[in-house]
Amino acid sequence: MSDRIANAGDDLVEVERRRLRALVDADQATALDLHAPDYQLVTPGGATYSRDEYLGDIASGAIDYRVFEAASDVAVKLFQDAGVVRYQARIDIRFASSGRDGGLFWHTDVYRRLDGRWQAVWSQATRIPDAEV
Repeated sequence: MSDRIANAGDDLVEVERRRLRALVDADQATALDLHAPDYQLVTPGGATYSRDEYLGDIASGAIDYRVFEAASDVAVKLFQDAGVVRYQARIDIRFASSGRDGGLFWHTDVYRRLDGRWQAVWSQATRIPDAEV
């Protein structure tokens, strides 16, 4: 693997960590910067959120991440101006409507690089049944 590709992979992992920290901190400015306008999330329960719905729920406190972090190595695949990260995530989340949830999840994010910066365009999480947190 060339140094340029390895560095791009490392950069994408760092962007993903920044994105997760922004979600936990409800840092709207950073979260908006790291999510493309056409971003879509598919939750473990099969619901879909647009960027504005998702980040709006985080801003309002309807979704409150207490913990959202990689619990395994982050695998990276790069394709020209796109990249995919996949890892096990440890999540502790509180919903204003239904209480607390959490556990371990497989998490996959698709990013695109536009004007030299990475933005998430798709995310999907799958619960790992009976995983110890």
